[in-house]
Amino acid sequence: MDKKSAGLSDAFKARTAPKSFTKNPINGTKFTIAISSAKGGVGKSTFAMNFALALKSLNYKVGILDADIYGPSLPKMMNINKKPKSEDGKSLIPIEQYGIQCMSIGFLVEEETPMIWRGPMVTSAIKTFTQKVLWKDLDYIVIDMPPGTGDTQLTFAQEIKLDGVIIVSTPQEIALMDVKRGIKMFDKLKVPIFGLVDNMSFFETNEGQSYDIFGKDGVEKLANEFQKRFLGKIPLNIDLRVAADKGEPLVKKNPEHKISKIFIDIGKKVEKILS
Repeated sequence: MDKKSAGLSDAFKARTAPKSFTKNPINGTKFTIAISSAKGGVGKSTFAMNFALALKSLNYKVGILDADIYGPSLPKMMNINKKPKSEDGKSLIPIEQYGIQCMSIGFLVEEETPMIWRGPMVTSAIKTFTQKVLWKDLDYIVIDMPPGTGDTQLTFAQEIKLDGVIIVSTPQEIALMDVKRGIKMFDKLKVPIFGLVDNMSFFETNEGQSYDIFGKDGVEKLANEFQKRFLGKIPLNIDLRVAADKGEPLVKKNPEHKISKIFIDIGKKVEKILS
C-alpha cells in the first residue's frame, strides 16, 4: 500500500473508530426506534409510516420524525400540507395527523425545493428536530432514516439515545450487500438491532400464484448469518402503494387488510422486545 492509500485508510479508521459520546434522549419521548435501510428504494419510508400507525393501533402515543433531509417522504405519505407552528420563535410544534405527531424538513420547504446542503447543515437540522421540537408524552418516536451509513446515521448513533433500529431491505443480492454494511455499522456503534424486515418479498397474483421477483429468503438468511432477529416478510402489494401515494397509509385506511396485519404483528414483536 502506498503512502497516500495508507493515509486515507488511517483517516477512515479514525473517523469510524468507536468514541465515547453523551447520548441524549429526545425530550417528550420514551422509546426511540430508527428505521434504516443501507440501500435506497427498498420501501423504508412506506414501512416507517405504516409501522408508526401499527404502534398507534396497539394503543400507544406515537410520533414520527422524517430524518431524510434530502428526500423527505412524510408530507406526501401522511397528506400534510402545512407548516409547523412555533409559539416562542425557537421551538417547533409537531403536526398531528391520523393521531401521530409528525415532523419533517418537508414541512418547512416547498415540495420541489432541492436540499443542496453539505453534511454539517444536515447534522444541524437533525439536532434541531431532536432538541427543539416539542414532542408531547410519546411512548414511541419512529425515525425514518435516510439510506446509507453517513452523517445522519452517525449523529443519531453517537449523540442521540436510540433504543434500537429496524433494518428494511428487499431480498435482492445488491441490496443485501449494503445491509451487511449497515449491520456492521450499528454493531460497531453499539446500537441494538431489533431485527430485519424482508420488504417487497414476493408478488402474489389474485389467483394465488407467488413470484419471487427480487429473490427468495435473502433477508432471513442474512439475519441468521449475523444472528439478528427476522421480523417478517412484507410482499409487493398494490393496495400498500396506492394508499401511500394518496397520503393515507394502509394501516390507517384498512387495519384489517392482510398487509396491515403484518405491520401490526411486527409492532407487537418490537413491543415485546422493549418490554
